[in-house]
Amino acid sequence: MIGLMMKMSKVEIIEDYLNELFEEPKCELNYNNDYELLIAIVLSAQTTDKRVNSVTPILFGKYDSIEKLMNADIKDIEDILRPLGSFRKKALYVKEIARILFLDYDGKVPIKRKELEAMPGVGRKTVNVFLGEFYNIPTIAVDTHVERVSKRLGLAKDIDDVRGVEEKLKRKFKREDWAKRHLQLVLFGRYHCKAVSPNCDACKLNSICKYKKRS
Repeated sequence: MIGLMMKMSKVEIIEDYLNELFEEPKCELNYNNDYELLIAIVLSAQTTDKRVNSVTPILFGKYDSIEKLMNADIKDIEDILRPLGSFRKKALYVKEIARILFLDYDGKVPIKRKELEAMPGVGRKTVNVFLGEFYNIPTIAVDTHVERVSKRLGLAKDIDDVRGVEEKLKRKFKREDWAKRHLQLVLFGRYHCKAVSPNCDACKLNSICKYKKRS
């Protein structure tokens, strides 16, 4: 195994292990259409996908169209989103996104980055996740998991900001694999290379991991 690893580049070693762990990675947010996915991603900021999945069925079950969501009582949305934290701000985002989609885009989520990023609560990471997941457009979204794993494995430097990490990952991975690699890195960071108490002893990337060498 060690001899084989010596013949492979670091990126190839990482790719092989990610493929071993997550051959067909899936987004863990539940959704039924484009606007449900976009809103779910916005709601996932500073919380877990599991928690988002606990409130979106209630939200989209009660307000089952963009128009209904746009006209929903803000206090009711806040009550539904309360388990997420920052629920008041997120409730405003939900109503405004619904309003923009209904009035400006006939209820369809636009595909252009500029139009998406003009919506409240929708930043570059959100757009990258949405385009990669819903349209399979090659993107790499850098969340806390991807940033942490990338720096621990030496794919990026500790001083790199989120955009810097994204650009380095794009150069290291094949374009057609970007969306897949993003999901794999998220899942690897979420379940293996965790922020606290990572599963280092069981990880096959020990030899190239800066975190393991420091510990």
